[in-house]
Amino acid sequence: MPCHVRFPVVKRRSHDMCAVRLRYVAMTKANQTRLITALLLMLAPSQLTAVEFRAEVVDETNGAALAARVYVQGADDKWHFVEAVSPEQRAVRYEKVSFVNPKSVEMHTSVPAGPFRADLEPGSYRITVERGKEWFPLEREITIVETTTASPLRLPLKRWIDMATRGWFSGDTHLHRELADVPAVMLAEDLNVTFPLTYWVTRAFTPPGSGDKNIRGSIPDKLIGLDATHVIWPRNTEYEIFSINGQRHHLGGVFVLGHRNVLTAGVPPLADMLAQARAEGALLDLDKHSWPWAMALPPVLGVQLYELANNHMWRTEFGFTKWTPAAPPHLLPPFGGESGAEREWIGYTFANYYALLNCGFHLRPTAGTANGVHPVPAGFGRVYVHLPEGFNYEAWKRGLDAGRSFVTTGPMLLAQFAGNDPGAVLKVSGGASTNTITGSVVSETPLTFIEVIKDGSPVMLLRSQNRKTATGAFESDLNATITFDESGWLALRCWEDRPNGRVRYAHTAPWRVVIAGKPQHAPKADRDHLVKRLRDEIERCRAVFPQAALDEYARGLAIYEKIVVRDDSADIARTARAPADDTDLRSWLENMVWHHRFSADEVRSATGMSLDAIENALRRFNISEATRPAKTDKSIKVLPYPGGRHPRTGFLDGALDPERETKVSVFAPWDDRSYAVVDVPEAIWHQDGLLYLAHRHVPTVWTKRNIPLPRLEWTQLPDGTLERERELPNKVAFGTKVTPGADSVRFDLWLRNGSDQTLTDLRVQNCVMLKAVAGFSAQTSQNKRLDDPFVIARSDDGSRWIITAWSGCHRVWANAPVPCMHSDPKFPDCKPGQTQRLRGWLWFYEGDAIEAELTRLKAVMAAP
Repeated sequence: MPCHVRFPVVKRRSHDMCAVRLRYVAMTKANQTRLITALLLMLAPSQLTAVEFRAEVVDETNGAALAARVYVQGADDKWHFVEAVSPEQRAVRYEKVSFVNPKSVEMHTSVPAGPFRADLEPGSYRITVERGKEWFPLEREITIVETTTASPLRLPLKRWIDMATRGWFSGDTHLHRELADVPAVMLAEDLNVTFPLTYWVTRAFTPPGSGDKNIRGSIPDKLIGLDATHVIWPRNTEYEIFSINGQRHHLGGVFVLGHRNVLTAGVPPLADMLAQARAEGALLDLDKHSWPWAMALPPVLGVQLYELANNHMWRTEFGFTKWTPAAPPHLLPPFGGESGAEREWIGYTFANYYALLNCGFHLRPTAGTANGVHPVPAGFGRVYVHLPEGFNYEAWKRGLDAGRSFVTTGPMLLAQFAGNDPGAVLKVSGGASTNTITGSVVSETPLTFIEVIKDGSPVMLLRSQNRKTATGAFESDLNATITFDESGWLALRCWEDRPNGRVRYAHTAPWRVVIAGKPQHAPKADRDHLVKRLRDEIERCRAVFPQAALDEYARGLAIYEKIVVRDDSADIARTARAPADDTDLRSWLENMVWHHRFSADEVRSATGMSLDAIENALRRFNISEATRPAKTDKSIKVLPYPGGRHPRTGFLDGALDPERETKVSVFAPWDDRSYAVVDVPEAIWHQDGLLYLAHRHVPTVWTKRNIPLPRLEWTQLPDGTLERERELPNKVAFGTKVTPGADSVRFDLWLRNGSDQTLTDLRVQNCVMLKAVAGFSAQTSQNKRLDDPFVIARSDDGSRWIITAWSGCHRVWANAPVPCMHSDPKFPDCKPGQTQRLRGWLWFYEGDAIEAELTRLKAVMAAP
C-alpha cells in the first residue's frame, strides 16, 4: 500500500525569475493570448512547494543504521537523488545512461549509514533500497503531501545471508571511480575489497603515469582501510588500447591489479609491463574475452584472472548485443555469431573460459563491473573469496589468485569437491578418481537449476530443492559423485530466474584433477579456436605493430599450435553413421553443411569420415557456403536431424547418445539458420514400463533384456514430407509422418498393436528443443506459457512465438536446462490388432495478437 509521508513544507522556487524589460508593441488578440499563456507557464512552477523528505535505512533485526543504494523515481518516471543529512557524511550520486542502449539506465545514490534527505514536490514516488547481494531489496510506494509535521521514514532491510560469518568476503576488480567516491560506494554495497583503476591508458606505447584517463589527484601507494573488513588498494592500472600512433586500432583491455609503484611500461610489446607486474606482485586480469587481443594474453602474459562476471552484465536492461570478434559455433551454439541477448553473452563468456581451461590455461575467475563507466552498481557482479581464518587484504588477494572463490550476480554457491574449496588441485597416483561434490546454494529467490561442468561440458544436472531458510531465502543441497578417468577439471554453476524475466547466476572456480600418466588433452575445436583468434589478430596488427610485439604474438601462436588434442575417435565410432553410398553422402552433406551449417568437425562426428575425406567430398559435390541454395517461402523447411551436434544445451546426462531417427529439424520461417529439433516420439510408456526411448538415460523394457533396437532413418518424400516406422520385438509398431505447411508443421503419430495383450497407459513424450532457434535458446521457462494443450514460447524481444499442441494431451510442461517444451499426448488403450492415432502441430507466429492466434489454432485443431 502507498505510504503517505508528511514532512514540513519548504517553499522553494523551481525556477528563478529574471527581470525582463518589455517594449510596447501593438498586439492582436491572438498574440496577447499567446503571451499570457507563456507567462502563466513561466510563473506556475514558482508556485510549487517542495517538501523535505527524510529517511534512514536500518537493519530490520536490530535497528542499526545501514549504508545502502537508494533509488527514487517519480510517477512521471523522473529520477531523483538524495543527500546525507549530516554535513560530516557524504552521499554519492550516480547517473549513467548506456551509450549503446538508452533504455539501460542506472540512477541511484550511495548513502552512508544515517539519515538522508531530498526536496520532493508533492506526489507519488517509488523508493527502492538495495545493499549489495546479501540483503533483500526493499521497495516502497510513497505519497508526499504538504503538512506541518515531520517524521523520518524508516526503511528496514532484512539480511538473507551473512557471508562474512561463513568466512567469505567479496570484491570487485574493475572500478572506474574517483578515490573520494569509493568509500561510500563500497560501504553501500558491502564490498570488502576494490581495485579502482586509477591509472588508465588508451594510447599505445604510453606509460600509465601519463595515461589519458587517469583519475585526478594524488594516488596513495598503500592500503586504504575503511574498517576491519573493507579496504581499497588504490594503485591499479588498465591498459585499454584504442589507438596506435594516432590511428584508431582497438586492442582491448588488461588490468594490472595491486601494484605499489607507478608502472612505466607502455604497450605493445608486453614484456616490460609483464616484468614490472611480476616484480610488484600484481595480478593480471584479462577483462573481457571478446577484445581483439584477449586470446593473445594467456600465452604471452600468463594472465591469472578471467572476468567470469564481466562489465556487460547489468542490473538494468542488457545493452551490448553486438560483440567482436565473432564466436565460433561450438562456443555460441548452434551457429556462432557476433551478437546476442544477455544469456547468449553469458554463455559465450563461460564457453571461452572453458576453452582456455581445456587447453591448459588455468585462469581463476573474478568479477568486475566497470562501475563509473557503465550503468551498473559496483559489485553487481562480484567475486567471493574464502578466508576461514578471517579477513585481511593480502590473504584475500592470495585467495583470489588461488581460485578459492566463486563469482556471482545473485546466488551464493558454497561448494566443495572431495572436501576441498574451489581452486584445489587433486593429485592422483594412477587409475580413475571418484569424489563427491558437497555443499549448498543459497539464493534470494528460488533457484532454477544447478549444473556440474566437467571439462567444459554440463555433464550433470542437479535439481534445486529451494527449502525456505529461517531468513526467508532458499537453500538447495549439493550431493553428487563425479569420476575422472583422466586428468581434467570440474566446476559448478547455478541459475536463478528472477520474476522480472532476468537471470542471475553463480559459478565456482574450477577444481583440477591430475592423474599421473593420464594428462588432460584439449578438444580440437577449442585448440583451433585459440589458434584462429591469434592468427587473425596477428594479421590485423601486422601493419601497425612493432616487430617485437609481432614476435610476442608469434611465440603465443606457437604455444597454441603445440597443444595436444584429445583423441575422440572411439567416441565418434560408437555413435557415427557412415553414409550408405555416394547418393546418401551427398544428401547428408547438403543437409549438414548447407542447412544445418555444420563445421567439418561436426560432419566428422556425424559420419565418422576423416577430415580429408569430408573436404574432398564437399569439393566433389560443390557444397559450400557460396553454393547454398537461396531460402524459399513455399513451406516450412523440415529435414532429418543429422546428429553430430547435440540438440540440447544442458541436462546432457538426461539424453546420452541421442538417436537421430526420431528427430526432425523444423526451420523457422523468419530465419533459415534457426531450427527447432522435434523428437517425435522421444518416449512411449505402457502398463509394463518404458516401451521406447530415443536416447540412453533410463532403461527400457528392451535394454533390461539386453535386446538392442536396429538403427533406422527417415524417408523423405518429394513434397518434403518425412515418414518413419519402427516395429518393436513384441510386434508393437509405431510410426510418424511429418508434413510441412506454410506456417506450421503437422505430426501424425500412430501405434499398432501386433501383440496378444491389450496396451494401456500409453503415454507419449514429444520434445521440442529450442537450443538452435535464435531468440528462444535461453535456458529458462520464463519465456514459456502453459495453456493446455498449448505450450507457447516467446522470443527474447517478444515479437515472435513458437507454439506446439497435441490432440489427446495429458501434460504440458517445459524443461529449462534443455531448453525444451512439451505438449505430451496419450494414446487410447489399444487392443490386439488395433491401431490408435494422435495428431500434433508446431506453429510459428510473428506479431502481438497472440490470444487471437491461439483462438485460431484451437479451430485448426478441431477441424477434421
